Amino acid sequence: MHPAPSIILFTTLSGLGYGLAAVLGLGLLDASGLSVKVAHLAALAMIAGGLLSSTLHLGNPQRAWRALSQWWSSWLSREGVMAILTFVPLTISAWFAVVEGGYQPVAGLVGAAMCGITVYCTAMIYASLRSIQAWNTGFTPLCYLLFAGAGGFLLASVAGYASGAGGTVCAVIAALFVVAAWLAKHQWWTRLRALAPLSTPESATGLGNIGRVRLFERPHINDNYLTREMGFKVARKHALKLSRLAILAGGAMPIVLLIVAIVAGGGAVAVIAAMLAVLLYALGLAVERWLFFAEARHAVMNYYGG
Repeated sequence: MHPAPSIILFTTLSGLGYGLAAVLGLGLLDASGLSVKVAHLAALAMIAGGLLSSTLHLGNPQRAWRALSQWWSSWLSREGVMAILTFVPLTISAWFAVVEGGYQPVAGLVGAAMCGITVYCTAMIYASLRSIQAWNTGFTPLCYLLFAGAGGFLLASVAGYASGAGGTVCAVIAALFVVAAWLAKHQWWTRLRALAPLSTPESATGLGNIGRVRLFERPHINDNYLTREMGFKVARKHALKLSRLAILAGGAMPIVLLIVAIVAGGGAVAVIAAMLAVLLYALGLAVERWLFFAEARHAVMNYYGG
């Protein structure tokens, strides 16, 4: 699949935003702290920015609202509806934190749950597609949820250390989520690279009973939407190198930096270490998302010699 920058930005940014908003909704941090107030606003900004970036991939962005009309059958519509509804408790939580300087438990917990549901809906847009075998697995929503949780606790650890309370708790939980997320992703990659294609030129054409099918001529001479969007290829050796880079930048190095922050216990060292952990994690996550699309093979490419 073509790894469109807008979709990579959407899944990465919104995942971090929903993760942070969910963690803030649990009330682990002192809502009266300036850094926690900023974190509430940053979560809303990341979610909004991610959602807006997703429309850049559409041929007619002004018609994006129509995607909300099929919520009873489409995961894309469910995600859109949940994204809008989730803004209600998140905005209430942000108001209480920024203006009132306090934590609103009902709005916080409801918002945290709705953040998780929205991320799940995003993941199911891809996991529900049987035509893309790489995505059609329970590991896909598991990875999305774990990566969102890891990013949320990493960002929350920065706010906690900056405010002087709750940073260590968030850092410890963040480390656990980071490890769990990359272990799940490793299983996702292991499954992908051992897959035997369910859809082949023989099954696609229905001619497998008379022998091996060989492409004589492509359906179209020139490139079209299908070849551009569904026919992206990445060499296996490059994919392996990039996956190792993603694990190193988004997994190993953030863990080391979180340990530094935990040992420091607070102060400038802990804040800087936590911030670097967030930046490296975001880099690793962006690489992971690029590979998520680049390594996926759509069944339609059977007709194009893919």
